[in-house]
Amino acid sequence: MSSCKRYLPCLILLLLHGGRGAVAGKVSAIVVFGDSSVDTGNNNFIPTIARSNFWPYGRDYDDGLPTGRFSNGRLATDFISEAFGLPPSIPAYLDNNCTIDQLATGVSFASAATGLDNATAGVLSVITLDEQLAYFKEYTDRLKIAKGEAAAEEIISEALYIWSIGTNDFIENYYNLPERRMQYTVGEYEAYLLGLAEAAIRRVHTLGGRKMDFTGLTPMGCLPAERIGNRDNPGECNEQYNAVARTFNAKLQELVLKLNKELLGLQLVFADTYQLLANVVNRPADYGFDNAVQGCCGTGLFEAGYFCSFSTSMLCENANKYVFFDAIHPTEKMYKLLANTVINTTLHVFM
Repeated sequence: MSSCKRYLPCLILLLLHGGRGAVAGKVSAIVVFGDSSVDTGNNNFIPTIARSNFWPYGRDYDDGLPTGRFSNGRLATDFISEAFGLPPSIPAYLDNNCTIDQLATGVSFASAATGLDNATAGVLSVITLDEQLAYFKEYTDRLKIAKGEAAAEEIISEALYIWSIGTNDFIENYYNLPERRMQYTVGEYEAYLLGLAEAAIRRVHTLGGRKMDFTGLTPMGCLPAERIGNRDNPGECNEQYNAVARTFNAKLQELVLKLNKELLGLQLVFADTYQLLANVVNRPADYGFDNAVQGCCGTGLFEAGYFCSFSTSMLCENANKYVFFDAIHPTEKMYKLLANTVINTTLHVFM
């Protein structure tokens, strides 16, 4: 299902009433780069097995139809868009049902299973970060044709750019395949990835982007799939992976400070989602969850993507009781909590 079709009436109402809520005029659009945490359906349109455009994904999304989001409903970026008074669903750039007018208020270039490292995208043949940036350049050109140079430049400069990427570089690439481990220590690989992140941010800045959020890594060692794959302590969080997430986040925060000093007009913030998910995993009942160890789909231990569609007879009844929908990806309820962290980080900066 195309989210553009479903939420067209919302866009029309926004245009008719000429406003976007309490923060009208402060953020013109939400523009997203990243992986499955923010892919709203781009992988539907490329030849890869890294897809979720089938049931039970999307079970609780609007009218229960899958969109390509790796969750039972909306993603964090959808909630962020709504919080800024923009449409409640961010369309995928490769969805041909979306017009440039719809993409002008929000667009996702993200691709499930990708990473900062192009080699990570190659594992499942998905869209590289370089390709996402090329699509963004194409998008800016389309905006200029449709809206005129001045209006397009205002949209681009007032948009909020969200980066959610990096987890796959470790769990799908570095710790899963030998090549990068032979080339780099984990610290060297972190530095390599941060160099790629810096280059990407600089490219968007060159094209006019000014307001940006780079969301840090969550405790990836506590994903259900990583618990079951934890050879040293099966069923428990992989603390080695969590330690890597923390050190990467610390270095990312240093990069944020550096780029804010060096790039004229840049407002780059770091959103720390690590502690929130760690707290939820440690004390799920405090947040209204019953289960933070297994996903809602199948056994909840390893199923994701097509494996979830093979295990629908074991689907949980109420995804709101689960932190994770499959063995990797959060439920809509958890995504909303994560969104609140980003919203609280960005609103005071960009209002």
